[in-house]
Amino acid sequence: MTIFLGVDGGGSTCRARAIDEAGRLIGEGISGPANISTDLEGALSAIVAACNAALGPHDHGTVRAALGLAGANDPVAARTMQSRLPFRESHVVTDGQISVLGALGHQDGIVAAIGTGSVFILQKGGRQREIGGKGLILGDEASGAWIGRKLLSRTLRALDGFAPMTPLCQEMLDTMGGDAGIISFAARARPADFATLAAHIIQSADPTAVAILAEAGDECARAIDILQGGLQLPVVLLGGLAAVFAPIMARRWTVAPPLGSALDGAILLARSYAE
Repeated sequence: MTIFLGVDGGGSTCRARAIDEAGRLIGEGISGPANISTDLEGALSAIVAACNAALGPHDHGTVRAALGLAGANDPVAARTMQSRLPFRESHVVTDGQISVLGALGHQDGIVAAIGTGSVFILQKGGRQREIGGKGLILGDEASGAWIGRKLLSRTLRALDGFAPMTPLCQEMLDTMGGDAGIISFAARARPADFATLAAHIIQSADPTAVAILAEAGDECARAIDILQGGLQLPVVLLGGLAAVFAPIMARRWTVAPPLGSALDGAILLARSYAE
């Protein structure tokens, strides 16, 4: 018997699902962050934990696995992870790729996956073009981690006098122990840690929050506009911040619901390798 295993590993959460050849659910599992570019060992532990929970007592040697992982656009990290997985057959792709499969199936459209990180993908005529998704240091614009980092940066700039000291900035200084506390946090924080700060921005009327959210919306719209290339393809928003950006994007494009989840896409991919 072959077991098909799909994994959706993001910057905050890793989910796994196992099914049998008839499509019957064997089990599901959930664990912590699985960004293989920023923390490969931690990601491996999270992936194994989620997969073990999904597989239960079943033999790993019977498993065909497809894993869509944050950070898999780093080819060295992707190859290393694939080599260390215990399954009969493993395929590591980006989390964006499985998001598109789950959300669009084989239809044309654009997927904006915005959670801890962000990635934007065009699917047209069966081919995909991916932009963004470069990680927090170099990109991930509009993502939760990007928003959290922006909040801390604006707070420090306000402290130095470059920007107004709004109540939200003062709150950040008070709760994090001043500028020294913010600097210490940033030095050790992972993207998922920065992303926890995005909650301070969402639906806040503070001028700093409004400015950061507007900038994030502009970044999201710019990426979609590049992929549209003058077309009017439907846009599907995924991830923890999808509900935040959907009304903004709906002013310009048709925003459609996803056909399925990224985990659905991972299962579809795992099954496709057996065909």
